[in-house]
Amino acid sequence: MSEMRKIEAIIRPMKLEDVKTALSDAGFVSITVTEVKGRGQQKGLVQQWRGREYCVDLLPKTRIEIVLLEQDVDRVIELIQGAAATGNIGDGKIFVTPVETAIRIRTGEIGKDAL
Repeated sequence: MSEMRKIEAIIRPMKLEDVKTALSDAGFVSITVTEVKGRGQQKGLVQQWRGREYCVDLLPKTRIEIVLLEQDVDRVIELIQGAAATGNIGDGKIFVTPVETAIRIRTGEIGKDAL
């Protein structure tokens, strides 16, 4: 069983700073952030422009990725969920997957030493 996990969180873009602050304050500073588009139960928004209705079904979201030790997974999930939640549909999802290995390019360190 792997000692490392990857947490991938899809959140509202407006909550990124809150999540970054919560993670950083708890000592989790290494993250990757990507702007993405997607839809879930929210399914999109109907907007009006120049008198016509348009359905925007792929909404802007932010994906945060963190690779960490298995022992830290529950804590990081709590931090992300607490900082990203608004209580409304479209708050996002968190996924956790095993990581087989990690390699620090600069030094060649492998496994948890590379984190």
